Amino acid sequence: MHMNNFLFRSADFLSRPPGFYAVVVAMVACTLLVPFGLTNAVTYVLSVAAIIITGVVLIQGYRDTAAIHAKLDEIIVSLKETRNNVVGLEHEDPDRIKTKVDQLEAEANAAATNARGRRS
Repeated sequence: MHMNNFLFRSADFLSRPPGFYAVVVAMVACTLLVPFGLTNAVTYVLSVAAIIITGVVLIQGYRDTAAIHAKLDEIIVSLKETRNNVVGLEHEDPDRIKTKVDQLEAEANAAATNARGRRS
C-alpha cells in the first residue's frame, strides 16, 4: 500500500508543471556532465528517467480511465431506464466486451431505423 501511495504521488507530481521542470533541470544537469567524460552515467540516468516517465504516463492513464469508468457507471446506475448489466464491463474478457458492444450497436441501429420509419 505504501508503494502505491508513493507511485501515485510521484505520478501526480511528475504530471504537473513543477515535476516537468524538475525533469528538464535533471536532463540539463546530465547533459552538462557529458564533457567531463560521464557519457555512460548520463546515458544510464536518462534511460532510467525515460522508463520512469513511461510509468508515470501509464499510472496517470490508469487513474484517468478508472475515474471515467466510475463516472459512467454512476450515470448508468442513476438513470432508471438503463440496463445496469454494462456496469463493470471493462473488467470482462475482450471477447465478452466485443459481444456486448456488437449487441449494443445492433440495438442502436435498430432504434435509429425505427425512428426514421416513424418520421416517414
